[in-house]
Amino acid sequence: MKKLAFVATILLVTAFVGIFYFYQNIDHYGIENTYKNQDGAILTIQLKAGDSGTSVLNKLEAKGVFRNPLFAKLWLKLHPEYSVVKKGYYEFSAGASIESIFNAISEGTVKQFSIALIEGLTLIQWLELLANNDAINYDVDDTNKLYEEIVGIPYKNEDSSTNFATLFCHNQYHSLEGCLLANTYFFDYKTNASYIIKRAYENMQIVINEEWQDRYTDTTYDSPYEMLIMASIIEKETAVESERGVISGVFDNRLKGNMRLQTDPTVIYGIGTSFDGNLTRKHLRQKTPYNTYVIKGLPITPIAMAGPASIKAAAKPDVTQAIYFVAKGDGTHQFSETLAEHNAAVRQYQLNKGK
Repeated sequence: MKKLAFVATILLVTAFVGIFYFYQNIDHYGIENTYKNQDGAILTIQLKAGDSGTSVLNKLEAKGVFRNPLFAKLWLKLHPEYSVVKKGYYEFSAGASIESIFNAISEGTVKQFSIALIEGLTLIQWLELLANNDAINYDVDDTNKLYEEIVGIPYKNEDSSTNFATLFCHNQYHSLEGCLLANTYFFDYKTNASYIIKRAYENMQIVINEEWQDRYTDTTYDSPYEMLIMASIIEKETAVESERGVISGVFDNRLKGNMRLQTDPTVIYGIGTSFDGNLTRKHLRQKTPYNTYVIKGLPITPIAMAGPASIKAAAKPDVTQAIYFVAKGDGTHQFSETLAEHNAAVRQYQLNKGK
């Protein structure tokens, strides 16, 4: 009897030691920190709706990350609060413990991806960026349909009492060009491209609303959409922050003086995908609804996506007497008030630039 009690005591002590050892070493034996991907993470896992804590263990075991799968299963049994997990794409860095992994999965701390949709690019170029991002579900197959889904209702001639904030991008061409705010957008794995575009449209609504309300009232724009068209031209003309307002002022002067804008980026946009990088005199004479060497006033739509700085410049042009400018070849421009000054600048910075 005494011998039996002694054996039982030994077994009990062994069990306690085993449990203590288990808790002290669960992470050591539970996760094998050797599986690194190119991003430096040891583990990525995607969970679907309906997955459980057991599903997580099975997925992890299938990836071969456990030194001792039994320890991991025992740990989950002792922590039933982790039986409910949230769907999503998760990524864990080297040294992650089994507890930190389940904490993240139960709280839904999914990996955030990002994409930079930058100013100066066109809608087509943005769509290409979205389509080529493996973390995005590209669901755009018809830009006209996309316009209807995002803008909301078909184009009509709105009266002045209409709330522009909901209609700022309405146009008869069903074009989203310029209507999306350039920014870096964060998203969950396999977010729909159309959802990211909608966010960019909503962000632009906020910016265009603020700038329209705060604009100089003596500008020539009849609508926020026209101001957005001008912002897109400014965006394409310069990347120099200090020049945006001046260029806006030049264009404002030309519009008020009934002069053609004569800006090359509008010509290039009108040529479309066939443009090979060489702008010719023939191109300048080619009649398109965008060629501001041929048409008076603004093009029919924006020609690129604009950022907040160009929108602000369009809303508040600098006061200037200049009505011409020419590229100096270093990213900046020479501004002139008279045609004679402009021709001299052209000779200096363009015609003689190769000499």
